[in-house]
Amino acid sequence: MGRAFFLVFVFVVFVFLDVYSYNGLSSVLGQERNSKLFKYTYFTLSALCYLSIVYIFYYFISGGSHFQRTFWFNFASGFIFTMLVTKMIFSSIMLAQDGGRVLVALWRYLQSLFITESEFSGVFLPERRQFIATVGTFIAGIPFFTMLYGITKGKYQYTVHKVTLNFKDLPKAFDGFKIVQISDIHAGSFDSKSKILSGIEKINELDADIVCMTGDLVNSQKEEIDPYIDIFSQISAKQGKFAILGNHDYYGAYEKADPNGEKNYYKDFFSKFKAMGFDLLNNENRIIEKKGENIQLIGVENWGAGRWFPKRGDLDLATAGLLDSGFKVLLSHDPTHWDERVKHFSKKIHLTLSGHTHGFQFGFQMPGFQWSPAKYRYEKWLGLYEENDKYLYVNRGFGFLGFPGRVGMWPEITLIELKSDQLG
Repeated sequence: MGRAFFLVFVFVVFVFLDVYSYNGLSSVLGQERNSKLFKYTYFTLSALCYLSIVYIFYYFISGGSHFQRTFWFNFASGFIFTMLVTKMIFSSIMLAQDGGRVLVALWRYLQSLFITESEFSGVFLPERRQFIATVGTFIAGIPFFTMLYGITKGKYQYTVHKVTLNFKDLPKAFDGFKIVQISDIHAGSFDSKSKILSGIEKINELDADIVCMTGDLVNSQKEEIDPYIDIFSQISAKQGKFAILGNHDYYGAYEKADPNGEKNYYKDFFSKFKAMGFDLLNNENRIIEKKGENIQLIGVENWGAGRWFPKRGDLDLATAGLLDSGFKVLLSHDPTHWDERVKHFSKKIHLTLSGHTHGFQFGFQMPGFQWSPAKYRYEKWLGLYEENDKYLYVNRGFGFLGFPGRVGMWPEITLIELKSDQLG
């Protein structure tokens, strides 16, 4: 019922924005405001939005799967959001101009009360400035085309980010050791097996020593990963594949009245990691050995600084039995864990791998500069951070959630190569 009310509200907003945007765009065309091409293009796009709203509404009331999305569901929801953002930006610019026009009209009216009729021009409301409408059209066109790309191509534009880290206390046998990290799979949002397989192929091309999946395998329900188990099981690594849970992995529904409901749910969920060949670390650790030396791999359950996120990560339990002097790599889904607990932990953790933020699936990246709305929510939101010879890497995520696309923040496969600075 809540979804239905929301969709009706969106529909009403769209009607208002359509009328207002059409009127504003007509200002750009001037004498061409009655152009058939303009009318056909505008009303075709608007009709597609309304049909998308109807389609999604029908999808839910007809019992459409909440576990798995289709291409058309993702396209429809993404197109609605794209058009909504585009028209809101354009309408905001036009509204600012129209607000000024109303103030001028009010001032002229007040002036007319104190001047003679012969001195009054008879016009209160000034015409819209075509320049402002043209600029508004250009500015609104940027998110339209970039978001349209994001929901069709960008969400599967897997990009490899390579990072080399040097450590004085890394065992020599692990010089050149390659860790591949993926995060935030969100399997319930996928709509193309072939595109996912292309990402898996990129992972395997990196010839990893270990592959680490740092949480949020699903959006909420364990069944979301079922269609992709055979695909993710194809990931290869020389010395093992490891995974942890993220906050979304705890949102599954099970029979509350059944005293064994939760236990049985997670028993089945955890078996899916095993079916994909991943060793799930729930506040546990593993020793990775090579040529008589080793590093310590630690995995914690989710721990987030936000009060609404599960706080099940236990570093003391996860590092039980490990020597203080060992080289440690930690898998922890939420990067806020690093600032709050990890970097102050009694045992030195050399490298922490996190995800969670997705880079908000929207941003700008260029050499020496990167920006996303995520930076206003998370202090550590993307890439590599270092303090006192301790490192945190925040992955952009492999999947997508909410908005079914990515704009300038492409899905990431991280390759981290460890290098030893030991002399001799």
